[in-house]
Amino acid sequence: MTTPEVDQLLSRARAWASEDPDERTRADLEALVRDVEAGGDAASLADAFRGTLEFGTAGLRGALGPGPNRMNRVVVLRAAAGLAAYLRDTGARPGSAVVIGYDARHNSDVFARDTAEVMTGAGFTAHLLPRPLPTPLLAFAIRELGCVAGVMVTASHNPPQDNGYKVYLGDGSQIVAPADREIAARIDAVGPLSSVPRGAPGHVLDETIVDRYLDVVAGLAGDGPRDLDIVYTPLHGVGGASVVQVLETAGFSTPRVVAEQEQPDPDFPTVAFPNPEEPGAMDLAMALAAAHGADLVVANDPDADRCAAAVPGPHGWRMLRGDEVGALLAHALLARGAEGVYATTIVSSTLLSKMAAAAGQPYAETLTGFKWIGRVEGLAFGYEEALGYCVDPEHVRDKDGVSALLLLCELAASLKAEGRTLTDLLDDLARSHGLHATDQLSVRVTDVAEIAAAMARLRSVPPTTLGGLAVERVDDLELGSAALPPTDGLRYSLAGGARVVVRPSGTEPKLKCYLEVVVPVEQSGSGTDAVDAARINAAGRLDALRGDIRAAAGI
Repeated sequence: MTTPEVDQLLSRARAWASEDPDERTRADLEALVRDVEAGGDAASLADAFRGTLEFGTAGLRGALGPGPNRMNRVVVLRAAAGLAAYLRDTGARPGSAVVIGYDARHNSDVFARDTAEVMTGAGFTAHLLPRPLPTPLLAFAIRELGCVAGVMVTASHNPPQDNGYKVYLGDGSQIVAPADREIAARIDAVGPLSSVPRGAPGHVLDETIVDRYLDVVAGLAGDGPRDLDIVYTPLHGVGGASVVQVLETAGFSTPRVVAEQEQPDPDFPTVAFPNPEEPGAMDLAMALAAAHGADLVVANDPDADRCAAAVPGPHGWRMLRGDEVGALLAHALLARGAEGVYATTIVSSTLLSKMAAAAGQPYAETLTGFKWIGRVEGLAFGYEEALGYCVDPEHVRDKDGVSALLLLCELAASLKAEGRTLTDLLDDLARSHGLHATDQLSVRVTDVAEIAAAMARLRSVPPTTLGGLAVERVDDLELGSAALPPTDGLRYSLAGGARVVVRPSGTEPKLKCYLEVVVPVEQSGSGTDAVDAARINAAGRLDALRGDIRAAAGI
């Protein structure tokens, strides 16, 4: 880096520090500046100012720290000012309400208060949730309180050094294009922070809104058996008290909660990565379940919008895949006569389409993310394979790990009363519709250009077979369709109902490949043996798909 470049970087850093209201990040930045001025390495300072955190359909998310490429109070204040300008420009009336929630991560409460002050300074009424609470409660509050928008300060299941800023509009759904671009443009147009009016700290809501949400969720459970030994973990997140109260209100015994993970802790000390999908994250819960002979393990991610589950089997406890939980919840809703569209994403299992058709209900596929699922007209149930489920779209137009967890427990208790398990029901679905086995291949790269090169290779030399199965159709998702907006991805439809979808990750330097095979279950002989044989067959086919798509992508 040349001296003029260093001088320019130092000038930007000093200007940023001069308007940073946070003593800690300002001091961190000033220390970096002094180090560079003394001839030290400028890499850390340069990275903090290498671009700006991009505001997109997930809002903002990134590592905490000083500078425009980090999550901090300057970035949040500017984001709030841009959102306020967007709301004003798109017709929100003065005094309209915005509700703000936050999780228990580092600085979440501070970012929430800053947002409230900017909203009141812009002429809006700001409501703050009373304490760190689940993301679905924020989505519920938007519609319950008649707000024009909502903000949730959370980084969901990201590492502990991260935080984020998630924006919803008045329908209770996450923002999609073009709103994301229009908000981003107004953020870019915000001048010095001294020009951003800041008003009163807003109105802190009492526990009434929390109780209303929890009562609505508990009311989703019908009459039925409640004998179920449940182990639960909130993974150091904010779901614990809410889940325990909902289960008790619905008539279940108090679950065994993993003590080491029960209380919110922004450092997530017992897990390498606070995501129930990650290896090891559920080990403490499954060990507790094994020690007590429990019937079911359930978990939330740290902001409780996702739900994970594990079940006992002949070889110990195993995690259910997101597609398996999605099929179980769909079965429960179809069985109780829930009418409407059953929706999932293009990377989730196709089993839902067959279940919906068999029940005479419409089916829809969307792009990945609940920003799309939540907007499906007439939605009855929606899910994505990444552990997100919407079982009550009338009240929460987003994924909700609390309500999904309750309905899964209700289903497991009903099956237990019949001498059956969730695994038995999954076997039944395999016999009815074929065994739908899914898996994922994620290839992390050091140079993001490798991802673009891999997608270019797949487009220029499309494979004709994958895993020994003929490629019957290729959909280039970048072209869009009547049903789907354009997105960078390729979908291969293979013989026998198998499918591969390849797309760049939207949040990490990864190429992601979503695999599915469908294996008919032979009806002769023992039903259980036939399903087991289909599973073994499917595992081999998935392995072959994994190897072939990686070779075809050259990555």
